Amino acid sequence: MAGPLEGKLALVTGASKGIGAATARALAAQGAHVVLTGRDVRALETVEDAIHEAGGSATIAPVDLGESDGVARLAQAIAGRWDTLDLLVINAAYLPTLTPVTQIDARQFGQAVTTNILATQALLASFDPLLKRADRALVVGLTSSVGAAPRAYWGAYGATKAAFDNLLETYAQEVEKVSSIRVAILDPGRTRTAMRAKAYPGEDPASVKPPESVAERIAMLAINADSRFHRVRLEE
Repeated sequence: MAGPLEGKLALVTGASKGIGAATARALAAQGAHVVLTGRDVRALETVEDAIHEAGGSATIAPVDLGESDGVARLAQAIAGRWDTLDLLVINAAYLPTLTPVTQIDARQFGQAVTTNILATQALLASFDPLLKRADRALVVGLTSSVGAAPRAYWGAYGATKAAFDNLLETYAQEVEKVSSIRVAILDPGRTRTAMRAKAYPGEDPASVKPPESVAERIAMLAINADSRFHRVRLEE
């Protein structure tokens, strides 16, 4: 499929559903070859089939980012097939049960730390060489407003997103002068996802925007040649 991202390679984490799946389809529609990663193989195959049926190009790479060697195995597989990575979309995240700080479940908090923080650092470290070989690579991290503005009962998730933001912005400063890598932190705001439904079970899904709206913004960031660091919050 011809488009402004033709010849580019994109990796999207959490690509089996929601914003990740919509982003994968949007990037493929613009010509990118998209590597879809996530834990649900069948769901990844469904997204891959939709991309192929629309004339796009995609490859699935099932992996659990929470496994100790998950990111390393993913990076090794991609580096064995491609020389560069043009776009890394860090979308996968884990939302612990909303609860007071004093009642945070240690197991769930540990999973959130692993998925939202440790995996993010591992992705940046593992794919930095491939990103630096690209002409104009872009890293997009999907965040949440509770990372910057603490909210009651969101402490476990918010703490991990605060660290997530810090890692990405620090990385942006570190690569700014030594590479052409661009970094963007995007807060999608209220979006129709399974995570949103878990946090707000009584909310009418039709009252919030679809994940495709976020995906289109990510695609535009990938196409835009602006080299500045971006911190974007989408309108409600």
